[in-house]
Amino acid sequence: MIRSLLALIGLAASPALAQQQGQRPPITAAAPQPAASRTWPTREADAELRDVAFAAGGTMARVRLHYTTLGTPHRDSRGEIDNAVMVLHGTGGTGKQFLQPQFADLLYGPGQPLDITRFYVILPDNIGHGGSSKPSDGMGPDFPRYDYDDMVALQHRLVTETLGIKRLRLLMGTSMGCMHALLWGERWPDAAQALMPLGCEAVPIAGLNRMWRQLAIESITADPAYAGGRYRAQPLAGLRGAAALLFVAGGAPIYLQDAYPARDAAADYARQRVASSLKGLDANDLIWALDSSRSYDPWPRLEAITAPLTWINSADDFINPRALDYPERAVKRMRDARFRLIPESVATRGHGSHTWARLWKDDLVALLARSAPR
Repeated sequence: MIRSLLALIGLAASPALAQQQGQRPPITAAAPQPAASRTWPTREADAELRDVAFAAGGTMARVRLHYTTLGTPHRDSRGEIDNAVMVLHGTGGTGKQFLQPQFADLLYGPGQPLDITRFYVILPDNIGHGGSSKPSDGMGPDFPRYDYDDMVALQHRLVTETLGIKRLRLLMGTSMGCMHALLWGERWPDAAQALMPLGCEAVPIAGLNRMWRQLAIESITADPAYAGGRYRAQPLAGLRGAAALLFVAGGAPIYLQDAYPARDAAADYARQRVASSLKGLDANDLIWALDSSRSYDPWPRLEAITAPLTWINSADDFINPRALDYPERAVKRMRDARFRLIPESVATRGHGSHTWARLWKDDLVALLARSAPR
């Protein structure tokens, strides 16, 4: 989202809950989610990262990375923080999406896998997203064209320079964050004690995945109101086309058929979700976010991933089709990796299944046990 772009390929929230959390209603095909059952004790801050150079060219003297935390850092006998968990959001999301009940209520409470009395949970907003530096802050089309390598480098600086953490207990990521987790595992093999990527592939964004992203981008840029990115008002016709593509990409066919079996109700729901997603949306922020995947390619270096890893995809994920065998092939090239495909059912949520913890909570518990210090 842009103040919370789209929980695009991420989790769907109810418009009321999104407003309550200072976010815009997200755009996914999932139905409105339950209202928050509790308020979590969070802290928010900004990391000021200086002299940032981008892979595609361009520099920024200062990049702001906003982040939210829960829990308290614990230090071991050497004085090192040993209980930090970082969770990375998807394209268009923010760290605050992980405060919604389908994720937080099953993970952060007493006795839960990420009990915040035991773990220090870090929820960053990536560059281009949420409260972090992004094109809509004022630079517009002059904002550097960041990519995934730039994003993970900034995450690493947040963890090591700002928070003083040498090694994460766990790095989780959903969608784009799933891909970031794989890049982390390759680039800094010892930076996380365990990795849990949720909802992605380990190959370049190509095929249909690149096609719908490209069409969404071109829907915006083809709108005359876009004006080369120097618009005075949002190019709503182009944004509406992009929003419709994002809605379809996040869809869960069996669930939506069950929830909306009547034609008119289905059509009305789709219109409502797309219309609500346009409020507060910025065209450049969306284009930059969608295009940031352009250089992603962890495939050649998968053997560098040595941390215990559990990778979860969902069989009803339009963006990561179940017939692609890349995950099964990829985990064979890692030292200690497992992959599970969640079967499609009325309980799954398409690409957004990665944020419904009840679908993979047991896998997380097993990963934490498997990676625990001996």
